[in-house]
Amino acid sequence: MTFKKLIRRHPVASYFVLTYAVSWTGAFAVVAPKLVLRQPIPVTDGILMFPLMLLGPSVAGIALTRVLDGKAGVGQLFRRIGRLAVPARWYALLLVPPATIFAVLCLLAKYDSPIYAHGTFWLGMTFGILAAFFEEIGWMGFAFPRMARSGSALKEAVILGLLWGCWHIPVVNYLGTDVPHGRYWLPYFLAFVAVMTAMRVLIAWLYVNTKSLALVQLLHMSSTGSLVVLSPPHVSAAQEVLWYAVYAAALWLIVAVIARIFGKTLVRGFEDWRGRQAATPD
Repeated sequence: MTFKKLIRRHPVASYFVLTYAVSWTGAFAVVAPKLVLRQPIPVTDGILMFPLMLLGPSVAGIALTRVLDGKAGVGQLFRRIGRLAVPARWYALLLVPPATIFAVLCLLAKYDSPIYAHGTFWLGMTFGILAAFFEEIGWMGFAFPRMARSGSALKEAVILGLLWGCWHIPVVNYLGTDVPHGRYWLPYFLAFVAVMTAMRVLIAWLYVNTKSLALVQLLHMSSTGSLVVLSPPHVSAAQEVLWYAVYAAALWLIVAVIARIFGKTLVRGFEDWRGRQAATPD
């Protein structure tokens, strides 16, 4: 079987293999000298891994689109990035991450400890801009439309969210405020993946109803940027796990309401979903 035939037969699996390979190889390249010398990895090196990891989803998405759909497919992919003419109500979804984080931290600051007071690191929004632009070319531009062709957008969004969360493994120890997380690495990772998976369902809900990659990128930017900007700057690793877990629970409550109203397709009615898929080529 030729390489191209293998990709055509297993496009989604090919995407994740290529994405993880490019991203994790790039991350390893940054810290390899320290690992070989058995030296501790500085936080700055951990942060520098992330820009290289962003190449994985975008390179894989564009390359596989070119292989499967040719130049026309790549053009269609980038036209979806330019689609901003959607009903104004969908733009309100961009407020969900910052509003939810702000509410969670205010409640924890009032009823648990003032240390949960939200941060104001506004420069952190730049992290959201970079992550959103490059990642969503692959996650929602390539992978999700192919995963969700059966009509079960909710299930596939959860699967994609779990894979998205695990994709962050090389840099998880350098995300958040109290880094590295030490013995709280695993609890933090689980809470982080819970947040990412719930957010991916919200992103999928936005996408299947608008087919706008641009709006998806804005929601991703809002999510990542809000986490960086508003994270309380003085919490311990244990406290960071707690507030991430509470935030995850709040997001999953929102997801539960959406799933109850819109069902597994995340739109009103299966035929509506199929019609949207047919109207906009992947």
